[in-house]
Amino acid sequence: MPGGRLTHEDRRQIVIGLAEGLGYAEIARRLGRPTSTISREVARNSAPSGYLADGAQQAAGQRARRRGPVQPTEQPIDGRPTESVRGFVEQFATLLVGIGLPRMPARVFVCLLTSDSGSLTSAELVRRLQVSPASVSKAIGYLEEIELVRRTQDAGRRERYVIDDDIWLRAFKADTGAHAEVAAAARHGIEIFNAGTPAGTRLGQMAQFFTRISEQMSDSGLTNAVVHDALTVLAALVYAARPLTVDELATALDWPIQRVADALDAISRRPILSDPLTVEQVGLGAYAITPRPDRLSSAQRDALIVSPRSTRGPRK
Repeated sequence: MPGGRLTHEDRRQIVIGLAEGLGYAEIARRLGRPTSTISREVARNSAPSGYLADGAQQAAGQRARRRGPVQPTEQPIDGRPTESVRGFVEQFATLLVGIGLPRMPARVFVCLLTSDSGSLTSAELVRRLQVSPASVSKAIGYLEEIELVRRTQDAGRRERYVIDDDIWLRAFKADTGAHAEVAAAARHGIEIFNAGTPAGTRLGQMAQFFTRISEQMSDSGLTNAVVHDALTVLAALVYAARPLTVDELATALDWPIQRVADALDAISRRPILSDPLTVEQVGLGAYAITPRPDRLSSAQRDALIVSPRSTRGPRK
């Protein structure tokens, strides 16, 4: 049948066509085959005396026997249909690519995630994903860097790649730290571009957004006592209305220096404690209070500027 293996009769028609001086394309048209099938058949199965139907049929049969029986359909993956598993892996990986994970690490991660054991060897990943060992190795290296996967060895000393049960907690904490870093970088940008500029306004909005996310996600572990101390230090800086060193704060509050340092560290880790102010280090170890530039837009700040005329009392 067209598209299947050539039959003995097909080979006889090829012999007739060649004897008539027909080209491969015309012979292929008559048989309903691709031209490449005819050219490959003649090249493979021609004898020194030329292409003969019986000899070609025999040569093709011998070659088929050497290749052995047709391989069976791929075995199920963890007892599930191969195509269903691979389809899910590709679909889920595409979603992860959409949130920033590179394509191959995403595929490897989902493959590990959906394995019954939560761990696979390089060979198993190569077989399931039908990719090269080098691709798997590079993807694993990337996933290790962001702490989504770790390496271990099984009883046969084969290296396995594992997804731990606490993977989401570690990823959650990593995201929290990243959000805080983005917020801090945006606040630094405000100092460079100035709060009243369009760039400063956008950076302020960005800092506010990522600070809120970080604060909502953060599991700071701060005790009530530390939070209370942080607020006390904040009040002291506001009351002094000037920069103070740790030693000066400790003396004024009659606290040990470490207690003051812990309170300042808490404010640094949880900026929401000082909102709408921020505590900044100025000079040599001194700390001062300043308004957070991301709380007001440039238009709002301009509207709050009091002109000399507006400070006068009502006319008599």
